[in-house]
Amino acid sequence: MEIKQVFSGKTVEEAVENGLKELGATRDEVEIVVLEEGKKKLFGSVPARVEITKKDRRTDGERAVDFLKGLFPFLGVQAETVLRNEEEKIEIELKADNSRGIIGRRGEIIDAIQVLAGAVANTGRDHYKRVVVDYGNYREDREETLRRVAEKLAAKAVRLGKRVRLEPMNPYERRIIHAALVDNEEVTTKSEGSEPARYVVIVPKNLKPYDNRDRNGRGKREGGRDGKRDFRGKRDGKFGEKRYPKRELPKEGTPESSGTSFNRESSSGYKKGSFNGFFGTFLGNSREDAEQTTDQTTEQKDDE
Repeated sequence: MEIKQVFSGKTVEEAVENGLKELGATRDEVEIVVLEEGKKKLFGSVPARVEITKKDRRTDGERAVDFLKGLFPFLGVQAETVLRNEEEKIEIELKADNSRGIIGRRGEIIDAIQVLAGAVANTGRDHYKRVVVDYGNYREDREETLRRVAEKLAAKAVRLGKRVRLEPMNPYERRIIHAALVDNEEVTTKSEGSEPARYVVIVPKNLKPYDNRDRNGRGKREGGRDGKRDFRGKRDGKFGEKRYPKRELPKEGTPESSGTSFNRESSSGYKKGSFNGFFGTFLGNSREDAEQTTDQTTEQKDDE
């Protein structure tokens, strides 16, 4: 972090000396920009002004460590922060009596701490430098667990011939899954979804096309396109045509109706098997048809 301050004096040299004295720094540790050189006038003078910037001599890893030391009190966590390495990557180790406030559920807290430390360490850098925050070999154990899960799910994907989707992971853990299966000749991996719910999908090379199976894997459902069904929703034939049960047609000589004739002797003198009216609504078109039907019935009674 750079600190910029403006100092003044009768001359530029005096202004610089005043600034270095106040900052407690040497010329090698600061950058100096002259804002006003100072001038003498007929009445008085204009003082010289310089801007002095004290460079932050801390390394990227040291800045990240100092940031975490100030962060933990806000989290209510008492932890010691140690910088282990910052050559190829910055490695920071945390030490605490209680791991619950450091790691969290499935490493959510320590992952968030690592992201913040990485943002601070890479401030002002042209190329991003990886930052790893660890606690009690948690990262190593987690990597081993992810590798075992990747191998197990890859075997499952090949056995079933189906895609297998893993739970959402951060970019670091997704890279572990991809690396664990990069040499597997039976599957390929790819990331799908959007952050923060991006996940890895394992795709077997023997991926089966979609087949007409139900969710329980019991083959085609009963009465499918090639199956046969009886009445009450069951189908027959290639295109699912319905079959209906046969009904007994009215005897010859009886009017066509939607009802059923009585096959018993009635109290009004009808013979057994004779037609005894309709069930339902009369479908005649006029009153004359109804009267004609009544006359015919009366004539039949007279004949008998």
